[in-house]
Amino acid sequence: MIDLYSWTTPNGRKVSILLEELGVDYEVHPINIGQGDQKTPEFLEISPNNKIPAIVDCDNGLKLMESGAIMWYLAEKYGKFLPSAPLDRIKVLEWLMWQMGGLGPMAGQSHHYLHFNPGKAEYAEDRFATEVQRLYSVLDKQLDGKDYICGEYTIADMACWPWVSRYEWQQIDLAKYPNVRAWYKRLLARDAVQKGYHVPKVMGEIPAG
Repeated sequence: MIDLYSWTTPNGRKVSILLEELGVDYEVHPINIGQGDQKTPEFLEISPNNKIPAIVDCDNGLKLMESGAIMWYLAEKYGKFLPSAPLDRIKVLEWLMWQMGGLGPMAGQSHHYLHFNPGKAEYAEDRFATEVQRLYSVLDKQLDGKDYICGEYTIADMACWPWVSRYEWQQIDLAKYPNVRAWYKRLLARDAVQKGYHVPKVMGEIPAG
């Protein structure tokens, strides 16, 4: 059993989608970051950086924060969505790190400036809009001739997809990135992706791409 502490953000959805794909038992503990739940002493015992998502593995008592580390751990624990062959494995981890260090942070900044605070910082809007467009181009090139980022469906896809699902907040036209758009729709058709998106609560229709 996995205890999942999460909220309705791309980083939270990365882990809930993986748990749904794994088909393992897990219990959701909503952490409403708009109400400050992430700052409680109880949550800080699990996630010292006061960020969601976090997990507790009830099988061994492990407490783990940081979505990329959680995904890596769960993929290893259950032996799915992370290749065992060393060269294939490192390529998946490469793209997981790309999401953690690039797509996620830059898209998150674009949400702040382009979606929530438009018109307040022209330089920041231009900077993050341009960088997110560049990152979409990188992903589009990687997906050329592939159904999935590393050829097979892995945690790299599950890590990137929730951020792409907020393409509208990033002012991205997916039609300009046809490989990304086809990949996005391919994952959207998966039951586990749809279920994981709506954890810990239903948030309306998923953008269709």
